Amino acid sequence: MSKEIIKGSSAPLRGEITPPGDKSISHRSLILCSIANGHSVVKDFLISDDTLSTANAMRALGITIGINGTQADIIGKGLYGLQEPEKVIDCGNSGTTTRLLCGLLSAQVFTSILDGDKYLQARPMRRVVGPLSLMGAQITGKEDGNKLPLTITGSKLKGISYELPVASAQVKSAILLAGLYAQGETEVIEPEPSRDHTERMLSYLGIPIEKSGNSIKIIKAERIESGEIIVPADISSAAFFIVAALITPGSEVLIKNVGISPLRTGIIDILKNMGGNIDIINEREANGEPIGDIIARSSDLHATEISGELIPKAIDELPLVAVAACFAEGESLIRDARELRVKETDRIKAMATELRKLGARIEEFEDGMSIHGSESLTGSTCSSWGDHRIAMSIAIAGTRAKGETEILDAECVSVSYPGFFKVIDELRQ
Repeated sequence: MSKEIIKGSSAPLRGEITPPGDKSISHRSLILCSIANGHSVVKDFLISDDTLSTANAMRALGITIGINGTQADIIGKGLYGLQEPEKVIDCGNSGTTTRLLCGLLSAQVFTSILDGDKYLQARPMRRVVGPLSLMGAQITGKEDGNKLPLTITGSKLKGISYELPVASAQVKSAILLAGLYAQGETEVIEPEPSRDHTERMLSYLGIPIEKSGNSIKIIKAERIESGEIIVPADISSAAFFIVAALITPGSEVLIKNVGISPLRTGIIDILKNMGGNIDIINEREANGEPIGDIIARSSDLHATEISGELIPKAIDELPLVAVAACFAEGESLIRDARELRVKETDRIKAMATELRKLGARIEEFEDGMSIHGSESLTGSTCSSWGDHRIAMSIAIAGTRAKGETEILDAECVSVSYPGFFKVIDELRQ
């Protein structure tokens, strides 16, 4: 078990960084380019444990994928070119790999089995198995298809109209991938809009997507065109250093080439509502994805309330919001975030437990928490809970805690941000 020591410091953070490529977009580029026709190039691809799980899964399905540095070359075999895997597909720790492949593999002419590590085996899968079963998919697994391993027997699918009970980009994407193969029209209706990278990439690769309000419709595809995809830097990774700059006096950090899709910038909206000094400059677009550079400066933060439609726009960053709230004047409130309990770990419980170890005053609710700010934190020994976002959030809190903060099982950050701890040190110099 690895551990990291974070030394609390008042030294300002200064400099510029370019975080790794967006994890969500990297996953989707591998899957969609694998079923496209011909050679696709993905630039600024995220090399991480999670995305490599997807790459290895597609290789197991007969796809040639070469990764050199941050470029991935994929030789797509078309919609019907995948091959039956010789053994169980190991999805590692990646829920995105698992859920998206459920949609894709449901329509194939062979049987496949998905499994993963102990953390992934504990995560619920019925939320994606349920709607796919309504389309005609045959998926079995532990707890009546709710837990890995899952056995997927390819079937002829039919389009459905499905209303998501909870906004989920992974479930939506699984249904849309199945919809590429399903007879008739497939419609997903969201309670609130969730990240739309799948829709943007499908459109860029030539697949018609019809969007109206919270409805997304797709029809059976004839073919998917290959192409070049440039992956923007991941705003979820950038967010750690935005918050670090805001809570550290005298700091100014430039974060370059960040994806700024309106459905991913909830964290920016929240931090600005708290008084964060954040500017987005040099806005542009690549393969349907908006990109910009972000400047974050130290700020006097005040408490806020996060709920409703803001939640799906910032779901992955909410543990970090809890950290920012520890350094804000007043009591901050996070509600409507029950989805956090079924992420890589129970992120509500994890953040409440670990921030309390550092001296934060937090009350935990079923769907969120309240955080009393303007408290001085003190270093302690904390657990990552095997969750990369918990580890990195506690690390940012530790940069402003008195003394040293020890984070156990810290190697889990490699699923999304290899080199994260090194960047903290570089910005402090």
